[in-house]
Amino acid sequence: MVFALGSVTLCAWANSDPLTGLVAPGSAGVAGIFTAERSPYKGSSIVFDYLPLYVYEGDYFYLHSTGTGFKLGDGASTPRFDAFIRRRFEGTPYHSPPASLGGMAKRDVGVDGGLSAEMGGAWGTGFVEVLRDVSGASHGTEWRLGYRYSTRYRDVWLRPYAILGWRNAALNDYYYGVRPEEATVERPAYSAGSGFSPEVGVHALYSLSERWSLITGMSLKYWPAAVGNSSIVDTRLQWQAFVGIGWNLTPERKEWVASPPMLVRGYYGASTDCNLINIIEGGCASVWTKDHTSIAGFEVGRVLIERMNGWRFDVNAFVGAQRHFEDGMQPDFWSFRAYFKPVYYGFPWDSKVRTRVGLGIGLSWAPRIPFSEQRDLASKNSNTSKLLQTFDPTIDVSVGDLVGRKDWHDSYVGFGVSHRSGIFGASRLYGNVNGGSNYIYTYFETRF
Repeated sequence: MVFALGSVTLCAWANSDPLTGLVAPGSAGVAGIFTAERSPYKGSSIVFDYLPLYVYEGDYFYLHSTGTGFKLGDGASTPRFDAFIRRRFEGTPYHSPPASLGGMAKRDVGVDGGLSAEMGGAWGTGFVEVLRDVSGASHGTEWRLGYRYSTRYRDVWLRPYAILGWRNAALNDYYYGVRPEEATVERPAYSAGSGFSPEVGVHALYSLSERWSLITGMSLKYWPAAVGNSSIVDTRLQWQAFVGIGWNLTPERKEWVASPPMLVRGYYGASTDCNLINIIEGGCASVWTKDHTSIAGFEVGRVLIERMNGWRFDVNAFVGAQRHFEDGMQPDFWSFRAYFKPVYYGFPWDSKVRTRVGLGIGLSWAPRIPFSEQRDLASKNSNTSKLLQTFDPTIDVSVGDLVGRKDWHDSYVGFGVSHRSGIFGASRLYGNVNGGSNYIYTYFETRF
């Protein structure tokens, strides 16, 4: 799967993650991708999925919806080396699982830790990587050797690629083996061994404007015989196609803020049973819940864009941690968020009291599922997931304008909602979760 933004030159992939290096260092962007694929599981229908993408590319660090990592070198003038973690999109189909998997334990989407090296030139780019499951799902390992080549015709970028993967027995057996206790007359027990799996594909991007791009592509993967011989697999040839649209926050870095100020936020709030839309509309703001759980958070950020297109509209980025106080329902714990946040402040009374409204959109990872979230998801018979999408709608006013201190003009107090959800069960990235949790909080934010 690919993601590229606006008219930014396609930089080198590092490893088989097509998101890495596709925006210039220091840049960021978002996209929405719709995918369709033929699952190798016997009797499975075509699987459709929605993948929200958030990409930040630093000089030595990158953060994507599907993974994050550290890098050294550019892969062109010098070799590039990466250490990363990344989602593995294999496992039991959540929507309409086929009858061939009936009565079998669920095979979960995994998380891989990996190392990679790559080098490129006018001839293209070659890379090698090793992936190891770190989520405790398969405990499997995969090696990949790959090649890709980028070319451009007018406003269209094309990137064909080829990958040869070797998967060990633990990885293949977890996803495509049949355990003795799962065996039936039609589904005998089977232990899948190791094997090679080639893949070819092409990704394409069409620049609609400086910021907007149309993204599409397709791939073919041939599973090893060790997978194809399983009674729950009916095809070794798997295809995938996707289409989406991307928006570059910082095309060619023209609007990137030089020496951007640091933003600091602190907040405290309580869980609520109110729906996010009802909270935003002002129709519900009660924090009287059955469990009385709460959060406290601290975040740091930077201004990416000030006055985009000359409007009173900024784009910020934040990362931070939340402490969940679970009221004795389970141990307290930390969770972590990273998100982009557009902020608007063009109200008629701005010269008297600056008022801002914002909407943060990004990722939330929690090592435990918040108790209020467990209640919501259990009532809907939904999956749970440690990784979910976060929304952070806020409204605030300038402290300096309220008290008549110009030196406090860039300090704000306000109210917000810390929201986690899985986009109505539409995204495998978030475990097809349908539901989530909300915390209404008050906060203080300033810049240095």
